[in-house]
Amino acid sequence: MIEAARVNALLNAATIEELWDHHTQFMAEYGFDRLIYGYTRYRTATSLGDPDDFLLLTNHDPCYTNVFVGEGLYFNAPMVRWALENDGACSWSVLRHMTDSGTLTPEERRVIDFNQVHGVTAGYSISFKSLSPRTKGAIALTAQKGVTQSEVDALWSRCGEQILALNNVAHLRILSLPYTAPGRALTPRQREVLGWVGDGKTIQDIATIMGLTPATVEKHLRLARQALSVETTAQAVLKAAFQNQIFFLEN
Repeated sequence: MIEAARVNALLNAATIEELWDHHTQFMAEYGFDRLIYGYTRYRTATSLGDPDDFLLLTNHDPCYTNVFVGEGLYFNAPMVRWALENDGACSWSVLRHMTDSGTLTPEERRVIDFNQVHGVTAGYSISFKSLSPRTKGAIALTAQKGVTQSEVDALWSRCGEQILALNNVAHLRILSLPYTAPGRALTPRQREVLGWVGDGKTIQDIATIMGLTPATVEKHLRLARQALSVETTAQAVLKAAFQNQIFFLEN
């Protein structure tokens, strides 16, 4: 049975950083000492969106993530492909079946070879259910070096339901917490003016409410659009809301 204390620690986390600290600790207690979580709201048929907009959390060594993520190796990772096409949990034993059946592309084989060099050889992937075709979240749980996939599968047969439940709780809580992608942070003024736009206020209304000139309000909106890398104010409101940069209660 899943421990209430662990669930409550995840649910009561005030920041993504606090939640991630708890979650990596909980997963390490099950033997998964390296995790990588990713979420996008901008998926299309041919892309996962701008990598700068990904919500990415990991405790892997930078020498791994700089290549796997930074150089885009993830895009050809077989388990990422599985996660995009499925929901639920999947043992990495499927990689052996893919290899034996000869269905892997050269790019996918390169990912597997890279993972083997870094000891990313046994684990489980969890693909979280999405309600929109534009969104997708998943997490890869890597077992400690030296642990075999058979040992991981045996662990999962005993504790898989608890591990899956904890990851689902963590995922849902992550989506409710403020997150700012690198280079996408808004100033308090920018968040405030976007919040008023989201409430249906005009430029003149916002200027009156905030005690600013309309030109100053326009400046804050322009800088917010630039910070979020969007073309229109409507897009800025939407993206800021997605990232929980506006319409949230600060602690």
